[in-house]
Amino acid sequence: MAYIFNESNITYKHKQSPIPEFALYSSERLSELVGSKHLFFHVRSLDPGKYSYPYHFHRNAEELFVILSGRVMLRTPKEFVELNEGDVVFFEIGPEGAHQLYNHTEEPCKYLDLKTEAGLDVCEYPDSNKVNIVHNHEIYEKITMVDYYKGEENVKEKWQH
Repeated sequence: MAYIFNESNITYKHKQSPIPEFALYSSERLSELVGSKHLFFHVRSLDPGKYSYPYHFHRNAEELFVILSGRVMLRTPKEFVELNEGDVVFFEIGPEGAHQLYNHTEEPCKYLDLKTEAGLDVCEYPDSNKVNIVHNHEIYEKITMVDYYKGEENVKEKWQH
């Protein structure tokens, strides 16, 4: 079955963070409405002078933006570039796919945010050294990152019972 979404059947919720510069309007999870098994997608609207979310990349999800209306600045590891209506941008898995949007104009920018869902995803935030286990929304600072075998030195003692 084909599902058609447009302005007449999409409702947006305002997502305001405790930091006023981060705010956007997001549709409900359209992928859930249609029962999508491998794609996760929203239509989002970013107001003038606002950032979409902290600069981040995904460890287990590819992401694609389609600019539906307006203009917005995109930050990537290599550049800052203006996106315009009709532009399609692909973000690969890993640090090379890091991204953030900022609406530098006087008009809202609407875009389709499409992401793969292939199991557990982890987001990493290079500016703040945080890691987010996305589905659980567990966020940790990377400063506590340790070696895989830390604390495992006395394994034989645990087996003596």
